[in-house]
Amino acid sequence: MAVADGLRVVTFNVLAPSYADWPARRRVIAGGLAELRPDIVALQEVTIAPELTAVTELLGPGWELAPHTRSGPDGVGAVLASRWPLGSVHQVDLEFGARAGDFPWSGAVIAEVHTPPPLGTVLVVHHKPVFQLGYEYERERQAVIAAQFVEELLGGCARHVVVLGDFDAGPEASSLRYWTGRQSLNGTSVSYQDAWESAHPDTAGHTFTPANPLVGRGDMPLVPGRRIDHILVRNTHYGPTLEVRECTRIFVEPRHGIQASDHYGLLAELAVPARSPGIWDRPERGGTTPRRRTPLP
Repeated sequence: MAVADGLRVVTFNVLAPSYADWPARRRVIAGGLAELRPDIVALQEVTIAPELTAVTELLGPGWELAPHTRSGPDGVGAVLASRWPLGSVHQVDLEFGARAGDFPWSGAVIAEVHTPPPLGTVLVVHHKPVFQLGYEYERERQAVIAAQFVEELLGGCARHVVVLGDFDAGPEASSLRYWTGRQSLNGTSVSYQDAWESAHPDTAGHTFTPANPLVGRGDMPLVPGRRIDHILVRNTHYGPTLEVRECTRIFVEPRHGIQASDHYGLLAELAVPARSPGIWDRPERGGTTPRRRTPLP
């Protein structure tokens, strides 16, 4: 069920249709997404060119789609989908050098999603950097480019921002440490709350692991398990503007003997908190209004 005062968001790398019996996997993925009933979905390794038929086959009708502009020679790329109306959509080019160009469809889509009150407009970022293991420098640069584009759009205003996608980096990597405020890069810093970490602080939550049979059959069978698919919520000075009520891995177990993808996806339930960050939960003398220390950024 949808969250009455919030959002159900999903990120899922579906594994390109040229691998592992796509017709069977497509049925499993479409059925699973229908049961999960998300409001916002970020899909990677899905065919987006020359048309979006493959996306609508997975999601069904009633979605607004914001595909990434770049795709591979086979038409595979990434797409952001919303049940709610989309406002402004921005495409961020993350190809800044020769090595970043080795992966043909890295990029970021930033879309305004107009949800009903009390949530209102949410800025949703579908981030897809390069995947190569030795390219963390490129992922660093791509994180800075995408995050600073968001900051420019915000212009200092306090708004809900959700970032999701296949980051091809675990929480210990410098690019993710930048997103989560654990380190600065290029003289800049931002801070986002990791939804999985909020819900499961002591659990690894690997989303790409040899425990998945399709990873064992794939081209990275010897890489240890990693949590590389992420859902992040932007922090104010005092914490995230949305409460993480739940974050779970999806498409973990095979259905009817079919493993959906070599990735496990993530589903997060994000909701408007009862009390905004930066407000003390105590009445002012002679009144009942909670006390805010300073204006939120």
